[in-house]
Parts: sequence; structure tokens; C-alpha cells
Amino acid sequence: MPVLPDEILAELRARYAEPGRAYHAWPHIAAMLARAASLAPADPRAFEIAILFHDAVYDPRAPDNERQSAALMRRLLDGRCEAAVLDRAETLILATETHRLPDGDAALRADAALFLDLDLAVLAGDAAAFAAYDAAIRREYAHVPEAEYRAGRRAVLQRFLARERIFLSAALGPEAEAVARRNLAGAIAALG
Repeated sequence: MPVLPDEILAELRARYAEPGRAYHAWPHIAAMLARAASLAPADPRAFEIAILFHDAVYDPRAPDNERQSAALMRRLLDGRCEAAVLDRAETLILATETHRLPDGDAALRADAALFLDLDLAVLAGDAAAFAAYDAAIRREYAHVPEAEYRAGRRAVLQRFLARERIFLSAALGPEAEAVARRNLAGAIAALG
């Protein structure tokens, strides 16, 4: 379990249990923490904090969830962590806006590659895990009419598929890229 004060962990767990969260919930965070346990990021503390906070604010209607999550992290951890740790965690959280590597030194970029890959690991899941993820995202966007959802979701998935590399590190193994590409192509085809 992450080393944060109990009251902060309780607040985070409550946030991840908010109504309307089907995928961006505590199981996603727990899966990232479990995968991170076998990794060696340059700044493990910032890495863990970024995992815990990166989806702490999540409203499918809002354009600034990542920025709100980073601001919440700063508000709750100011004075409890070194400023450099919070700066690094914030950079990792904000990288999830685009899922592209941030500017910075080699160690930060390597940590960001690991972090972003863990966040997208579900794309390389088996067929059942990917289908569950895909269905959960639809539930989170239940307020969006079907035709509009299909068009928007197709565009998002196509952007990932069009990238030269979906995964930016070797953390998920060599087969992850091919599995993710198959899953994305199948989901796009299903959207029509």
C-alpha cells in the first residue's frame, strides 16, 4: 500500500469510488501500483504519487481533469513532500493529457514512458479485459448520444493506432504493442 497519510488515501479512495466511474476507478490505480512494484523508476516517490493522483479528478464532461488532479495533489501534499517530488509527479500527471513524453531530463522522460505505458496497459490486455475496459468507458460517457459517442471514440482510438509507437518503454513486454494494435483495430471496426 502506498505510503501516504490515511486521511489522504481515504479521500483518494472516495474520489475513485464516485458515481459514474466505471474504468477510472480504484481498480485502475491498484493495477498500475501492482505493475509499478516490479519497476525501478528514477523517482519512485513521485511515480507513486502520480499514479495515485492522476485520475483523482475525473469528469467526462470536463476538459481539464489532469490539471485538476495535479492541483488536488499539490493542495493535499503541499508541505508533506519535497517540492521537487511534487513537481515531478505533476509533470507525470500532466503527461496523461496527450500521452506524449514531456520535456525534461532523460530520467524524467524514462519515468514518464513507464508511467504512460502503465496507464495504457489495458490496451494490451486479453480480449476479455479489453472488452470490459471498452464497455466501462462507454458507461462513463453514458450522457453522450450513441452516434456522437461512436464518432468521438473512433477518433480517439484511431489517434492511438496512428502513433508510431503506442507504448514508449519496454515495461509491458515485446508483445504488448501488437496486442494493443489488434485490440484498437477491433474496437474501431466494431464502432462502424
